[in-house]
Amino acid sequence: MSKPPHATPAMRREQALAAWQCGDMALAEQAFLHLLEVQPDDAEALQFLATRQLERGDMQQAIEWLLAAHRAQPQDAAILHRLGELQMLAGDLPAAVDSLRQGLQLAPGMFVARLRLGVALEQQGRRREAMLAYFGAIDVAQAQGRWLDDATTAPGLRDAVKHAVRYVAAGRRELFDAVIEPLRQRYGRSELVRVDQCLAIYLGEQAAALPDPRQRPTFLYFPGIPSRTFYPRERFPEQARLEAAADAIRTELRAVLAHAQDELVPFLGTNTSEELLGSSGPREAAWDAFFFYRHGVRHDPQCARCPRTSTLLDSLPLVRVREHAPETLFSVLRPGTHILPHRGVTNTRLVTHLPLIVPPDCALRVGGETHAWQEGRCVTFDDTFEHEAWNRSDRDRVVLILDSWNPDLSEAERAAVTDLVAAIGDFNRSADMAPPLLPRES
Repeated sequence: MSKPPHATPAMRREQALAAWQCGDMALAEQAFLHLLEVQPDDAEALQFLATRQLERGDMQQAIEWLLAAHRAQPQDAAILHRLGELQMLAGDLPAAVDSLRQGLQLAPGMFVARLRLGVALEQQGRRREAMLAYFGAIDVAQAQGRWLDDATTAPGLRDAVKHAVRYVAAGRRELFDAVIEPLRQRYGRSELVRVDQCLAIYLGEQAAALPDPRQRPTFLYFPGIPSRTFYPRERFPEQARLEAAADAIRTELRAVLAHAQDELVPFLGTNTSEELLGSSGPREAAWDAFFFYRHGVRHDPQCARCPRTSTLLDSLPLVRVREHAPETLFSVLRPGTHILPHRGVTNTRLVTHLPLIVPPDCALRVGGETHAWQEGRCVTFDDTFEHEAWNRSDRDRVVLILDSWNPDLSEAERAAVTDLVAAIGDFNRSADMAPPLLPRES
């Protein structure tokens, strides 16, 4: 092929693409080579030439072209994915892992790249890393409606995906069994039968036989304990101490509302407010919080501002799970705000409210049962039932919220749930998954 004496890069690209479209690969290859003479960092040309060398069976030259394409376009995740694929085929697994991980840092949603990363890690004998990569691949793909069954899985990937599913299932079972085993040795296996069933349900090994169709935990269902919307007061003797301190707690709350409004934050942040909040009036819906603990982390400045409240909270048998609980706060529901129906994450813990400021026309509904708060009188409910709350008044409604263990769990079961939830959180974070931190109270 002769090239025009004064052909511009654009003209040479056009010639190459025209030949490519017509199926004349030899002519397209020559045109791309001529383009690289004047534009040596053209990623499209470099990738085309890599494909041509791969078709000829020259794997190393194909990789060299792709390395050049990566140098030309270091932020192109697709090039890194393709490079990792060829490095795997060439048997250079360490290089493949590096390329695939770089690509996933740029584009975490490339679930096929995650799958290939899992294969490369498994072939190197890096079992835990392979399991995390496979798990991440499955999670990302299924979030996009893929890999749910054969119909949603590309034929060429079906065997690999099924292998990944089996690999993850076996690996997670082994991992979480190891977490519970010391407690089995300590308390006896018979004491943890329900924990074993809970884990099997979480892993999808058996179905959850929910006794009440209104109840659906979004994360962890613990079987064999009664399903109740609201719990009787006699199950929580510590509520008497909360109620006795209600006036002192309210005094500290009023000081916060008067002088520390800037320390209140939107409970939902900014990502899900529109989905979970509605307004019954002209004012914008708002649900604010003054946290003493959030996701198990103590907020020392807030605790110092309300010393009597925080001291009392710290003396209570709150749920304590690393990076998850306790969660204690003043919950401020602004006028006209409706917290829309939603469900909590697990029935292993319950939610207690100590109402402090309750204007008229405010209520909580759990599983279709409506409860009107009474100032100074605690109420405890299971938020894995669909629940909602509203403030249809023209004043703020404020309750103190805290976690409590479900009283139908034994000491051994509480210890096992504590360790298991922390381990699940560690695993999910390692696989780049967000932990299940959905709204748990109102």
